[in-house]
Formats: sequence, structure tokens, C-alpha cells
Amino acid sequence: MRDRRWARPPFGPPPRTALRSRGGSGRGGPRAGRGGTSTGTGPRRDEHRHRAAAGRAPAQGRGGTSTGTGPRRGGRHGNEGGATRRRHFRARRGAARSAAMALSRAERCLALLLRLLSRACLALLALLPPPPRAGPARAAPRAVPPPRHALLLLSARRLAELLRARQVTCIEVVEAYVERIKEVNPLINAVVKDRFEEALQEARQVDKLLSEGPSDDCLEEKFPLLGVPVTVKEAFSLYGMPNTSGLVNRCNVIATSDATVVSRLKQAGAIPLGVTNCSELCMWYESSNRVYGRTNNPYDLQRIVGGSSGGEGSVLAAACSVIGVGSDIGGSIRMPAFFNGVFGHKPTTGVVPNDGQFPNAHGVRTSYLCTGPMCRYAEDLEPVLRVMAGPGVSKLKLNEKVSLEKIKFHCMDHDGGSIFVSPVDKEILQAQKKVVEYLESDLGVQVQRVAIHKMKYSFQIWSAMMSSKDSEGQVFGKSANQGASYLALCPMLCLLTCRLGLTPFGMPGQEAQRFTDLLGDHGKPVWPLWELMKWLVGMSSHTLPAIALGLTEKLVNLNLSGKAKLVSMGKSLQEEMEALLGPDGVLLYPSHPTIAPKHNSPICMPFNFAYTAIFNVLGLPVTQCPLGLGSEGLPLGIQLVAAAYNDHLTLAVARYLEKAFGGWVLPGKV
Repeated sequence: MRDRRWARPPFGPPPRTALRSRGGSGRGGPRAGRGGTSTGTGPRRDEHRHRAAAGRAPAQGRGGTSTGTGPRRGGRHGNEGGATRRRHFRARRGAARSAAMALSRAERCLALLLRLLSRACLALLALLPPPPRAGPARAAPRAVPPPRHALLLLSARRLAELLRARQVTCIEVVEAYVERIKEVNPLINAVVKDRFEEALQEARQVDKLLSEGPSDDCLEEKFPLLGVPVTVKEAFSLYGMPNTSGLVNRCNVIATSDATVVSRLKQAGAIPLGVTNCSELCMWYESSNRVYGRTNNPYDLQRIVGGSSGGEGSVLAAACSVIGVGSDIGGSIRMPAFFNGVFGHKPTTGVVPNDGQFPNAHGVRTSYLCTGPMCRYAEDLEPVLRVMAGPGVSKLKLNEKVSLEKIKFHCMDHDGGSIFVSPVDKEILQAQKKVVEYLESDLGVQVQRVAIHKMKYSFQIWSAMMSSKDSEGQVFGKSANQGASYLALCPMLCLLTCRLGLTPFGMPGQEAQRFTDLLGDHGKPVWPLWELMKWLVGMSSHTLPAIALGLTEKLVNLNLSGKAKLVSMGKSLQEEMEALLGPDGVLLYPSHPTIAPKHNSPICMPFNFAYTAIFNVLGLPVTQCPLGLGSEGLPLGIQLVAAAYNDHLTLAVARYLEKAFGGWVLPGKV
């Protein structure tokens, strides 16, 4: 069954030579690349799907991307086998069509069932009171008021320059941010614990250091972020601050040391203002928990901020901070950055240390979890990344000069039509189209449209690779398949199982650590069914996604063959992406299929994080770049993807697009 969303591009004329004759003569269409990637002039998509179902890859070219100039498959030239080969191909294609249609119907029925269940949960949620909010109850406006102090509108780099030049005092900067947080935090509930007194004291120490008169060059080299305010995701250890990760049982846990990245930021002169909200155990893409309540979007208080680094996204967008610390294993930096209209960078894996956060990843998942910067201004991403990476920054190419005209730009409008993911909003597609048009007109480059067919299975690939063998070669899980079947039914289980490196179904010879055990961390054992009953009457100390995860973690029936195929597909996709991007390529890809949804809506669209999650398992650097506001006054954005260790390319393009499209927009601006 042909997916209508793949029938033609979302905008513009249909691709040239997009159809082939039914007999497979190959006239009018180039052959597809090795990995199933084609440009906008590639062969008909359903033919690829039928071939794949029959166990055959599409007609292959070595590079993985069709060029439109390859030999015609089945034409007079290069046709091995002649009429007999064509008859055999047509017979196999007919059988494949039936198999593909049957699979498609099964998938669609499953997706329909899931969405019906999700909508039922959402209807139930609508009948219950919202989670408690910090601060006194009050009638809130639609958005936060715009910042008034001029210091709040400067980048971290500019603030550091002014401080080193003694044109402004550090105490003035910190006081401006403290007042802003006090003004808008009752509306957004992003900063869950402040350290204002300590920050002001540290600001006085900075001013004292500056009064002693060391040279500007010496200060910039030793303290590149001297006096710059920073906020930190509560899941990271910040000395003297809570480290609950939204778990009620850990509400008395206070960090006694700093996470590595936090320590490095402090050593660079940054001044932490406090810690920000996240989802319970960092396992969901709405930042809400029973410890701190729910965080609201500064552009529309009825909208989500994303997760799990949602507090950081909200506090940056509201001009309560200028740089922040986030972590990302499925989009936890990029989704909040997108929903809140700021910049977020997921570095190449293995560059920035992840230690000092709870919960942390283990086994193979350490290769997918990334700690990275979230910033209001694109120019701040690189200096903050340098500080976070420490000695690991040598793996990157941040000192290389980037010539934008020489970058090979590729564009993909959507994942290809996954039934588990929402269609991409029209406004997001239009914003991406404007980026393409601007790049082509201003830089004189040709943006190549591609259709990477494996991206349609992003969620399944991510799920399977997250539950694959760990670094010691051991398989997590009783049967260790996770992959396509159950993980498509319960992304919450996959998300947290992968995030924590749990072994919910046991490994041979040892007892498994269950998610329910983690829910009981620093407390009594948790019985998920009992928690659900308590939740129905508003008495549970856990969120619904966490309870659902605990309920379903024993219900999985896994198969190894399905997972193995998906892991193989993921590795093939990784090779295909690296070949496509090469040393000078950047891919434009939606950050999320929808703009910031309303509170609780992620339960109805739990798989949409696949648009960001796929790049975690591929190990590629990605920068989320804001593109202004849509018709509803909500942020738009785009992901910029490059090959491993080519972070400098995405950062350079982000700076360029910020100048062209305006970057962060003041919330509440009329």
C-alpha cells in the first residue's frame, strides 16, 4: 500500500522522472543508491518498498545516493538476463507487493490501536487537576512578558567581553538575571532551585578579580566565560543543589560534588544561578514530575517545553539564562531547544563526558548519550562546547575555517511516512523550504533533495540499537530483541530502559535491575498496579508515563531475529549517512514533526521523538537552529546534521542561519 505522504513532495511540483513504467523497463528514472537513498529524481517509492519486502535491495549504485545519470535498469543496455530476467522480476515484485500490503495493513491497525489508547488516556487526563505548580496560584497570561533590561539581550560571548573590558560589573549582570527569574519563573516553573545568594557572592569575587587589573588576553584564555550566568539541568550534580531527576523518593538527595561539565564551566568563570526542571527520571519528552510540577512554554503557557532538558529550554527562551547544560539520548537537548526557539547542540558521541548525572547510561548506551550546550545565541555554542569537552575538544575541528559556499547541502522534508509518527506540520515544511531557497540564492549552492528510505524506520532502529549488546558483548534483556515489536508499543519502556542501561528481563546468570526498583530508589518498593490505582485518585507520587513503564516492563515477548535485522539496518544507515555527508556535507532535517504541542499531548504522539533519536544511535553531531515563530506565535526550527566530528560545520551553518532568520525571538513580543 503506497503511503500518500510519499506520493509527492509536500510542496512544489512532483519530482521529474519520478515514475517508472509498470513493466520495470527503467525508462525515465535513475537507479537507487546502495543504501536505499535517492534524490528527488529517484524511482517510485512503492517499487523500492516492494523490492525490499521480496528480500531485494533497490537497484544499487556504489555511493548510496542516486544521481539521475546511472544506467537504466532493464533497458537495452546493461540488461543481464533479458526477457527472462524481467519476467522473474515481475513475478517476484507481484509477490512482494502482496506481502508489503499485508505488512502495511498490520502496522496501520497497530498504530490505530495505539493512538486510540493514547487518546483515551488523554481524555482521562483532561478530567484530572493539573500537576502542582511551584509558587502561588494565579491567573497567568498566555506568554511571559518580554525582558526589559538590556543586559538580558546580550550573548554570553558579548557579556564576557564587556566584563573583561570593565564596561559593566558582574554584580549588575547577575542581579539582572536574578530579577528576571523572580519575575517570570512563577509563570514557567523552570528554575526549581536557585542559588542566588551564592551567585551574587561569586559575582563580587569576579568584580574583585577584574579590579586587580589582569590583562584581557590572560583573562580570556584562562576564564573564557568569566562572569557569565549559567543554569544546569537538575539531573546533573551541582554542589549544594538537589539531584532528584524528578523522583519523589530522592527529594532529600543533595549533590556533594559537581558533574564534570559543571565543574569545567565553573573553572571557566561561569556562575550557576540554579537548577532547572526535567521529566521524571529523564524518560519522557514533557518536563513534568511530582517533585517540582510542570514547566510551561514561555511563548504559550499551555504548551510543553519538551524533555528531558525542558527546564533549560524554557529558562533560556524566557531570558532567565544565557547558556545551559543539557543531555540527549533521544533528543533531550534538541526537542526542548526546538519547542522553545533556542539553539541546542548534540555533539559527536564520546567528546563531552556524561558522568555526574542521574540516571546515567551504561553499556552500549554510553555511545548514544551526549551532554551538550543549550544557548540563546548561536555564537555561544562553540565556546561553551570547548569548555564542556575539555581535552576531548581536540577530536573536533573547531579551529578549521568553514567556507559555507563549499558545503554540500542535502535536504529531507520528512522521514518517509512512518505510521508511528505524526505528519510534519505544513509550517515546519515551509520554514525548511525557505532555508533551502535562501541557501541557494545567497550562497549560490545547490541543495540536493534526498530520500533516505531507512529513516522511515527511525524509531524501530533506535529502539533495537539501544537494546543491543553492551560494550562487553552481553545482551540486555531476557531475549534481547526490543526492536520493532514491543518497543513500538511502549516507547516509554524503551526510553528509560535505554537511558539507564537497565536489564529489565534479566541477563543469563545474573538478576536484572528493574525499572520499578529504580522508581523505589531511596524509598520503599513500588508496585506499578497499585500506583496506577493511586494515580487515578490523585494520590500517586509518580507520573503516568513512569507508572505505565513499570506496568509494561514484564509484558514483553521478544524475538532475536527481528532485532538483529533492525540493528543491521541501523549500521547500514550509519554507513549510508557517512557516505552521503562526507567531510563537507550538511543535512537539513525537521527537528520534530509538530510545533510545541499542548500539555499532556505527547501521550497521544509518543513516537515523534524518532526525528531526533535516530541521530543518537548514528553518532552524528546535530545542531537545532530556530527559524522564527509560526502563525500561532510558537517557535519553528530545523536540525543541521553532519558526519562524525564535523561539529564545526553545523555550528557554522547555525550562526549563518541565525543572521538570516533572526534566531531567538523575544517571547511576549507584540
